[in-house]
Amino acid sequence: MDARTVWVTGAGSGMGRASALAAAQDGRPVALSGRRPEVLDEVAAEIRSAGGTALTVPLDVTDPGAVREAAARIEQELGAVEALVLSAGLNAPKRYWRDQDLAEFAAIVDTNLLGPVSVIDAVLPGMREREAGTIVLISSYSAWRFSPDAGAAYSASKTALGPLAATLNAQENGHGIRACHLCPGDVDSDFLDQRPVVPGAEDRAVMLTPEDIGRAVAFVLTSPAHVVIDELVISPAKPAA
Repeated sequence: MDARTVWVTGAGSGMGRASALAAAQDGRPVALSGRRPEVLDEVAAEIRSAGGTALTVPLDVTDPGAVREAAARIEQELGAVEALVLSAGLNAPKRYWRDQDLAEFAAIVDTNLLGPVSVIDAVLPGMREREAGTIVLISSYSAWRFSPDAGAAYSASKTALGPLAATLNAQENGHGIRACHLCPGDVDSDFLDQRPVVPGAEDRAVMLTPEDIGRAVAFVLTSPAHVVIDELVISPAKPAA
């Protein structure tokens, strides 16, 4: 396998972190983006201690100018971006029409939908020129099957990633580019802190782990170039009654 660069957003924790570590284990240089430099540095140190290559690129994906600067820096320091893992996400405890905040709604949509679009837009021309690229959009089970408690902004923005991936495959497969809409069920991660009621240890014990999602991302990234995994839904096994 050619060791081409993987750019992971939301790489500081949870599914993004696990995906970055899995990509590094496959021998790929990894660019780590997120809003918290200190946690990115921790992930980079873990990758380097295992003999891998990591570059930290702190970034707010809702800033298109910063996204383009980050893309240029990654290409300059690690080489062309061959794969994207778009894991940056946002939700809020206010999830119902009766109490939602429109500014908060806009921030969720900006992060979950416009952020991935901005990152893809920054690297897609290079992927097209090289005729190679894999894009993994880490979405949500609520994007695959309606979940009323996920929130209007979160559900709408994550559901939109399905058509985004489908459009990329319809328009860009001929250029060697493929996209996957990855829809995990409940994952025991820091993201649970954004729920109205944070799950306890008993509930978390039966959830997926970030490492489960990292393995799924690695499966998509390492699939043969002629294989397109349009959508991948992962859910935790139901406990015995």
